[in-house]
Amino acid sequence: MDLDLARTFLEIVRSGSLVAAAQKLHVTQTAITARVQKLESQLDCKLFVRNRAGASLTADGEAFVVYANQLVQTWEAARRDLPLPEGYHNVLHIGGEVSLCNPLMLNWVGVLRERIPTHALRTEIKDGESLLRQLELGVLDAALVYQPTYWPGLQVEQLFEEKLIMIRSVARPEPYVYVDWGEDFRRRHDAALPDRAKAAVTFNLGPLALQYILEHGGSGYFRTRVVQSYIDSGVLERVPKAPEFSYPTYLIYSRERDSAALQKSFELLREVVKTDIDWSQRWDPMT
Repeated sequence: MDLDLARTFLEIVRSGSLVAAAQKLHVTQTAITARVQKLESQLDCKLFVRNRAGASLTADGEAFVVYANQLVQTWEAARRDLPLPEGYHNVLHIGGEVSLCNPLMLNWVGVLRERIPTHALRTEIKDGESLLRQLELGVLDAALVYQPTYWPGLQVEQLFEEKLIMIRSVARPEPYVYVDWGEDFRRRHDAALPDRAKAAVTFNLGPLALQYILEHGGSGYFRTRVVQSYIDSGVLERVPKAPEFSYPTYLIYSRERDSAALQKSFELLREVVKTDIDWSQRWDPMT
């Protein structure tokens, strides 16, 4: 199928009308209409219902959104990766959630470059849901996430388990800063601490929330490995009698994409996890 047809279909879905899609793609409305008709002919089904408000998806159109995204993303991934850089035999595609990029992903990539020099690397840092979707599409070989999804053919391994503990600034312990660690955490947190469910300051990114507390004061929940060095130095302290929450990290990959190089990369990742490294998420190379 012509990829321009899939791209046109997705642009109509995003824009809500054929007219808006034509303007965005810099083509005539007639050209957009012809593409839709050609696509519907190839699929032997109607994808849109046109009305005064624009264009709405039929049931078949709703179903085709997934396939269209797969087609476009897979093609774009191929264009990024091919041809392979000179001297490399293959590419490893790995991903991780934002809060895991420093130091875990950084150290893993460093070891991979040193120990598997025959493979180029493509690294994606995204939210967990996006990483899982890319795994399903086959764009990623493996990913590090906090909340995996289970489906046939997906291998899920708990890599390590941390706790989310409440800490506070020794100098300025207020206000309470709510850090959104995902749906499961929200449910457990709000049940255990209903008075903290509505905070004046909230973040959906742990490293940013930690930096805020270090600079402005406050308290909140963070991963044990990340805050331990600040506790040891006396900058932060644990809040007594505050509930703790488990927070494991998972390695996930599709068994269909398994290979010797991928398994070797996992062995190296496990070595990195066991290494005594600085998890404090400081980015300044001079510290």
